[in-house]
Amino acid sequence: MRTDPDELFDVVDEADRVVRQERRAVVHRDNLLHRAVHVWLFNGRGELLLQMRSASKDQYPSTWTSSASGHLDAGESYADAAPRELREELGIAVPLRESLRLPASPETAYEFTTLYVGRFGGEPSPAADEVAGLRWWSPTKLQDAVRDTPEDFSPPLRSLLLATDFGRDAAGTIPAC
Repeated sequence: MRTDPDELFDVVDEADRVVRQERRAVVHRDNLLHRAVHVWLFNGRGELLLQMRSASKDQYPSTWTSSASGHLDAGESYADAAPRELREELGIAVPLRESLRLPASPETAYEFTTLYVGRFGGEPSPAADEVAGLRWWSPTKLQDAVRDTPEDFSPPLRSLLLATDFGRDAAGTIPAC
């Protein structure tokens, strides 16, 4: 599943309304507003599964990011994109619930981002061309690592982590999925 520079994305306005479609390469080159989903999977110990992005990715190669993430295809909904990305990248399907939405900004790679969360305790089957590695992180170890080596983590992931207190809810616990 190599990155296709001719893949079509919906280009959106500041209110996340579709204004046209454009090729992936143009969207990224011109920093056009577009849409993405991130999926966070938690295990029974409250750890968050992160993936190391493949070195061949066109944005943020070889950095840690969400369990699964990706762009919405032209005409696709956020709710349809999240399970698709999870299947494509990790080969799994679990119930997901919407957790958070972030506006498009330079920190989110000009993507309106919707975060979905789920529980998973099995063995994923990562797509080798998408995922270079997987690791479970406790919220505390993840917070320490992002503080000490922020360049090891994709900017969109860092934005989501800050918005969610590193995966914790307001009470300091992992959110129910």
